[in-house]
Amino acid sequence: MTDRKVDGDQLARMFQQGAAVLSKNVKKVDALNVFPVPDGDTGTNMNLTITSGVKEVETADKNHAGKVAKAFSKGLLMGARGNSGVILSQLFRGFSKALEKKEILTSSDLDEALREGVNTAYKAVMKPVEGTILTVAKEAAGSAEKQEGIDQNPVEWMKTVLKNAEQSLEKTPDLLPVLKEVGVVDSGGQGLVYIYEGMLQALLGKVSDKEETEVPSLENLVKVEHHQNAQSHLSTEDIEYGYCTEVMVQFEQEKTARHPFDENAFKQELSHWGDSLLVVSDEDLIKIHIHAEYPGEVLSKAQKYGSLIHVKIENMREQHQALLTEQPEEKRQEEVKEAQKTPSAYGFVTVSAGAGIEALFKGLGADEVVAGGQTMNPSTEDILNAVKSVQADTIFILPNNGNIVMAAEQAAEVSGEHVRVIPTKSIPQGLSAMFAFNEEVSPEENEEAMKLARKQVKTGQVTYAVRDTMMGSLEIKKGDFMGLAEKDIVSSGAEKENVTMDLLKKLVDKDTEIVTLIRGEDGSESVDAAVTAYLEEAFPEVEIEIHEGGQPLYSYIIAVE
Repeated sequence: MTDRKVDGDQLARMFQQGAAVLSKNVKKVDALNVFPVPDGDTGTNMNLTITSGVKEVETADKNHAGKVAKAFSKGLLMGARGNSGVILSQLFRGFSKALEKKEILTSSDLDEALREGVNTAYKAVMKPVEGTILTVAKEAAGSAEKQEGIDQNPVEWMKTVLKNAEQSLEKTPDLLPVLKEVGVVDSGGQGLVYIYEGMLQALLGKVSDKEETEVPSLENLVKVEHHQNAQSHLSTEDIEYGYCTEVMVQFEQEKTARHPFDENAFKQELSHWGDSLLVVSDEDLIKIHIHAEYPGEVLSKAQKYGSLIHVKIENMREQHQALLTEQPEEKRQEEVKEAQKTPSAYGFVTVSAGAGIEALFKGLGADEVVAGGQTMNPSTEDILNAVKSVQADTIFILPNNGNIVMAAEQAAEVSGEHVRVIPTKSIPQGLSAMFAFNEEVSPEENEEAMKLARKQVKTGQVTYAVRDTMMGSLEIKKGDFMGLAEKDIVSSGAEKENVTMDLLKKLVDKDTEIVTLIRGEDGSESVDAAVTAYLEEAFPEVEIEIHEGGQPLYSYIIAVE
């Protein structure tokens, strides 16, 4: 190699040393694995994948860099295992395509190839998740092209790639809360950093003899205790699709003549049968990885295009139970019991603040009530964790606050098609939607009925002002009570009872049938009595219900139907 060029032999050594450094750190990468499902073998999968690539390189023409890259890509595709392995194979698939006609490589060639590899890897994943190996690959490639002087020196280019990959890896816990909760960086991203470290070593002419290659800048983020792994923080019940299914298909002309293969259409077809889906193909083969509940369906659909080879199906629930053997017996039995629960037809996740309101929702059938509301919005992860704990074919999420709807929708998107959001924006809307539920009808009919019901209730709330302000002609002083009809402030004053009564007069009319008063932490029986007396006199036909909600900040939440 000259200072400015990389030939085929040097590129082969880069791949070989990248594989060697990863191989020395397989156990470290395995211990980090925590997302998206508890496979526990990210390092092993990446190592087996890249080892297959290196074996193919051994037979390649070392006088042509493009041919070396193509051989490496072919070997990766053949040996790809697991999510991380398939993503790695796609990263170098795009990399090799950009180089296949180039005999000698400049830093610009390598940089362009790495960016093309990132594009190919992102396209291969049905729903790319940031904070994973994809992000590390993207930020390493995207930043390197901006580094001054990289076109003159491949070593400086590779140093930049590695530096940016390390920095991106350090940030993965900020992108994936589950990583921060457990105290680790992304496992696939860490594996890629090791590969890049080895590639740099090869360019520098250095080969480490140490048994393990350290990455000091990351050590503080890797907090896996001795005899403990990240999977111990998860439950077996988190595994919705229980079988890690991998299959390779050898195209057969007779079959593809009847069923022309379209990679994107095939991905869409398989997406209904599981998650963690990856489909990649070249002129000869299809490589499929999916976590499915019915792997036979996947194999049947794949067989339309050719012969099945290298079929591997693993029971992830059994794998996870094995990983929990170091946990206390009582904890293991509890998780097994939970995992064996028979799913119900319907389940509910709602959001509310206050023990009384939580009891109301659970009395109406809510399985999980996430603590939150105004000024304390739960995160997508909070809602997602609640969804995961519900065993049901169809799960409805009721956010009960306008600021929580988007987080609920994100949680539903991550969870799958069986989770639906009823975009309730207040506690009364949520309660009304729950009342409209009918377990005898379809999910579609229930969704329509619940969405309609939320629109047929009026919401009132009594809270207090945190500063002086003017709302139209209404002068509000700090500390005053305020009455809100939906989003509008319609009454204010120093006396809670007067403000509550003024609010009711704006909400209740001749068409009202039921008024529900939910008392907060600073509600009072005197206000309850005044409201009851007013309604009984002015609207004798109206039914009145009063509940102890216990919610903070809001003296009263009022539902008018």
